[in-house]
Amino acid sequence: MDTGIFVQVRLGSTRLPRKAVLPLTGGTVIQHVMRAMAMVPAGVRALLTDTQSADDLLPLAAAEGWEVFPGSPEDVLRRYCDACRHYRVSRVVRVTGDNPLTSGDLAREILEVHARMHADLSHYLGIPWGMGVEVVEAASLIQAEAEAVLPDEREHITTYLYRNPARFTICEPQAPPRALCPDARVTVDTSEDYKRVSMMFSDLYAGSPLEAEQVIAWIRDSQGRAGNA
Repeated sequence: MDTGIFVQVRLGSTRLPRKAVLPLTGGTVIQHVMRAMAMVPAGVRALLTDTQSADDLLPLAAAEGWEVFPGSPEDVLRRYCDACRHYRVSRVVRVTGDNPLTSGDLAREILEVHARMHADLSHYLGIPWGMGVEVVEAASLIQAEAEAVLPDEREHITTYLYRNPARFTICEPQAPPRALCPDARVTVDTSEDYKRVSMMFSDLYAGSPLEAEQVIAWIRDSQGRAGNA
């Protein structure tokens, strides 16, 4: 079964402009996403974006051995389904381009759980916001594309599946103990997020993707320092 790793990214964010190409120690936000996901077995790896962002993302993707697939700017569900048809994948690992601390280890593990459970959609519970991925069957996405009509079901590709649990097998296991830290946030969506994640990379990055244990230890240590201040 062919798996596609599809990173959802565009550069038109208004809250934190061009956040995917902001610099961190060792590379940009989107480069760190791609490098983490390079650890996950897949037949294709692509950045799914809009036409306005594609030209800026092409050189970054090419340098990491990734492709760029431009699609609908607002109908993200359609963009994903078009990519599934174009690359002829049967399973998708959905990643977002503002999560430079996405865990390759956890992505591999949830892929195995997903396959073992014959699920339509899988993700871990209890991990920091911005560290995980969703695994979803292409056939389930295409079914959602045919049936979903609400705007949020077109903007967020798995919302329709979550709203119809009687029709789709949804697997939501608790994360491994080493990755549990449900109140933590490691995504890059605001200037405060970017400042915090920049500090993590400055303190921890040594040339390879950061993993859950390192990041959670840093978070707990920083919380301890703040509590003692």
